[in-house]
Amino acid sequence: MKILIASDAWHPQMNGVVRTFTSTKIELEKAGHEVFIIHPALFETIPLPTYPEIRLALMKRSKIKKIIDTFSPDAIHIATEGTIGLGVRNYCVRRNLPFTTSYTTKFPEYIYHRFFVPKAITYALLRWFHNRSMGILIATGSLKSELEKKRFSNLKMWTRGVDTVLFNPSRKKLLPGDKPVLLYSGRLAVEKNIRAFLDLNIPGTKYVMGVGPELENLKKSYPDAIFPGRKNGFELAEYYASADVFVFPSLTDTFGLVMLEALASGVPVAAYPVTGPEDVIGESGAGVLDDDLERAVNKALKIPREKCREYALNYSWEKVAKIFLDNLSPIRK
Repeated sequence: MKILIASDAWHPQMNGVVRTFTSTKIELEKAGHEVFIIHPALFETIPLPTYPEIRLALMKRSKIKKIIDTFSPDAIHIATEGTIGLGVRNYCVRRNLPFTTSYTTKFPEYIYHRFFVPKAITYALLRWFHNRSMGILIATGSLKSELEKKRFSNLKMWTRGVDTVLFNPSRKKLLPGDKPVLLYSGRLAVEKNIRAFLDLNIPGTKYVMGVGPELENLKKSYPDAIFPGRKNGFELAEYYASADVFVFPSLTDTFGLVMLEALASGVPVAAYPVTGPEDVIGESGAGVLDDDLERAVNKALKIPREKCREYALNYSWEKVAKIFLDNLSPIRK
């Protein structure tokens, strides 16, 4: 099958969306499918306002048409709701072609945090965007319940996976600073609620790994924390495995792939009891969810590392790719 995926997030960005679709593409190609990604580097781009690290594609209807017609896909999936996602959605609607979409980011909450746009307005736009699709792929049951209440339809479950070879407790090394080592990894943006982590009154050393528009502000406000920047591959895996607890302070993520990466590295998770952590951690015993994040961290430090690793082994990218494939809506040619 020839599968076209449209994504406004792609390399060199490194986030949950990019990791998910990169890993899914690899598994689909292993199974004999041909996958083409429409991504920002194929177009002229401009920096996204307030987040210059992300490039926004300047869309031309004629170019979208040429790309899709040339590839001639058997199925189309729209991963994001940006300019590329919108361009491909409109192409499909004009030609009455079936397509599926993903709901991976709580944009209404993010936009409210940045620009104070009422969430009801953004949710209405997202309903318009998604409800023409044959299926909206979502990662968790709690998100499904939320979106059903907001009148989204055709919701289909699509879990996530983790590379348990790369992310492995054996990669542990000694990091500078007092123990315990508390780690956050991800985008450094206001909606990630990172200050809730950095404000914790807990002995040890706080590591904040990643890049984003809040980096310099956080460095100035928290000079005792360590900011290693963006890490990839084996170096990223070493930081995970070397932590004593992974702190996930976000209140707005739809899943939180970084939690699986930490668990695969044998590191327990401390988080709030919200969508994402509730679904990834739940009652597994591999982490602690608490409205008091400090209490969650202190309890998580007592969890055996082998319990975290054992739980993460349940997640497979091969399984993720199969679910993705099963949810596609083939184009009848």
